[in-house]
Amino acid sequence: MLKPRTHLVNLGSRLLPLAAKTPFLLQRLALERSLNQVFAEALADGAFDVLDARWMKLEVCDLGLAWCLTCANGRLRIAEHAPVEVSIRGNWREFLLLASRQEDPDTLFFRRRLIIEGDTELGLAIKNLIDSLDPDTLPGWLWKMLQGAGEEVAAAGRAQPAGT
Repeated sequence: MLKPRTHLVNLGSRLLPLAAKTPFLLQRLALERSLNQVFAEALADGAFDVLDARWMKLEVCDLGLAWCLTCANGRLRIAEHAPVEVSIRGNWREFLLLASRQEDPDTLFFRRRLIIEGDTELGLAIKNLIDSLDPDTLPGWLWKMLQGAGEEVAAAGRAQPAGT
């Protein structure tokens, strides 16, 4: 019998690729609303000011998804195309490990499981921003879900032989 966390990760593996088939307008609306709600406190505290009038690109390679992100007037904004200064790319599992705090950002970047390209100073500032975000500001249910799924992905990664 599958554990609930294993089921969640397996379900994600099947459903997440469908996000690439979602029209960008819907992706943008859902992401902007969700991100601004989840990070309301950090936005109010100026944590995202590093992105004020600057664009970064997040690319989830294995899902074929990419979004350009900036901060304008204290709100996060998403665009399909923008004059990005830095890009961060990786597979969805690496982003999950980062979000769930199962892997240290430095480890993911130094092992090139997440790649930063472009303005290295801005990339470092974003890495530090990610590292500084307090998971306690997330809704409890969301943090619990992220943590559980991240633990499952981390455990699966540890169970695989090196080089696979």
